[in-house]
Amino acid sequence: MGRRRGRRAGTGAGVAAVAAARAGVWAVLLALLAGVLGGCAAPRDDARDGVVRLRFQSLAWQKESVDANKALVAEWNAAHPRVRVEYVQGSWSSVHDQLLTSFEGGEAPDVIHDASDDLADFAYGGYLADLRPLLSERLKADIPAGSWESVTLGSGGGVYGVPFLQEPRVLMANTELLRASGVRVPTPEAPWSWEEFRTAARRLTAPAEGRYGVAWPLKDPVSATLNLGLSAGGRLFHRAADGKAVIRWSEGDAVVPATIRALTETDRSASRATLGMGGSDTLPGFFAGRYAMVPLGFSYRQQIARQAPPGFAWQVLPPPAGAGGPAQGVSPQTLSIAQDSPYKKEAAAFIDFLLSPANMVRLARGDWMLPTGTRALADPALGTPELGWATGAALAAGLRPAPAQSVRGYPEWKDKVATPALQEFYSGAIDLAELEKRLVEDGNRVLARYQR
Repeated sequence: MGRRRGRRAGTGAGVAAVAAARAGVWAVLLALLAGVLGGCAAPRDDARDGVVRLRFQSLAWQKESVDANKALVAEWNAAHPRVRVEYVQGSWSSVHDQLLTSFEGGEAPDVIHDASDDLADFAYGGYLADLRPLLSERLKADIPAGSWESVTLGSGGGVYGVPFLQEPRVLMANTELLRASGVRVPTPEAPWSWEEFRTAARRLTAPAEGRYGVAWPLKDPVSATLNLGLSAGGRLFHRAADGKAVIRWSEGDAVVPATIRALTETDRSASRATLGMGGSDTLPGFFAGRYAMVPLGFSYRQQIARQAPPGFAWQVLPPPAGAGGPAQGVSPQTLSIAQDSPYKKEAAAFIDFLLSPANMVRLARGDWMLPTGTRALADPALGTPELGWATGAALAAGLRPAPAQSVRGYPEWKDKVATPALQEFYSGAIDLAELEKRLVEDGNRVLARYQR
């Protein structure tokens, strides 16, 4: 249409032909415009054949987990020919930015796999649907109130995700070294105190053999420090009288960072070299006997079980506990529904199917994690001593929403304030007083910008 014709039409017939052609072009344009406008006001065209098509973006990455998710999608599709689900593979490493782009571009998946500590900005931004009117009574009753708290946001108490998998932190221990040391072996009912943990780490250390009692992989130091801090009575994030989030420091908040610093600098029972590592980076040293214990997420059992050399004996121990008891913070994995999805009821039905007790067990086993559902958690398959399942299941009662779950501005505080401050503290560059100052003063300035 934009190109000019190469010659003028000089006859009456030519003029009529041109007019007709132009009329045809305008008719086509008007039809296209009507289609565009209609698409803005009506549900997506992918239901025009009577079949609803949902997109489910999963962040599963271990083969067993991917297989379990894909199998469940296939089972749903076989039983629901009028509501088809497309499996879309996402990635934990880029999910926040990818979702933000898809939300702003109007291309978000209908069903979204994420974690509870990533939901606040999306929920406050209006990108996620409030699930309260959509969820079945069965699902509401099966998941404990504490888990629902992790996805309840805003003054209206909206629920913006279904928490379905959770991962406590545990101690992976070399069984042979543990027995040889003579230390008391902790249980979920009688865990070590933080001081006992220090003592055990010293007794497991053997400098002449090049062995440390413990290796702390703290490449991402924030979640480990805050979540384990609950066991010592720390919380760091609080609500002021006006409902705004505020950071306050207490004795409990100092226990975990001070203990880790003492292990590396005073006791020399923890390796400084592992402070910048990720969890997987410590496993070769664990297998080689250089580290007697490694604090890791529960799902790391999968890597240990698959990668450990023949004959290597290991076991799962509960983490230390202090004034707060055997509590720790977790950020459950979640399933949400995009606010722009025209098929919210169908998406909620799919989530209800995925999170039936039997299917939740399948997802938990595939990810080597714990389900949030009480019926799934009681499944005998998750209560066996083999591979530490029973220890993890026993810790479930002490799991709490991570302290910063509903705090707007937490991602910025974590990236720009807490991560560099904790890294400098653990490396010995700053002391505890400077750590407190930076976390609190600099942190509250960040939060204030999000709460004006």
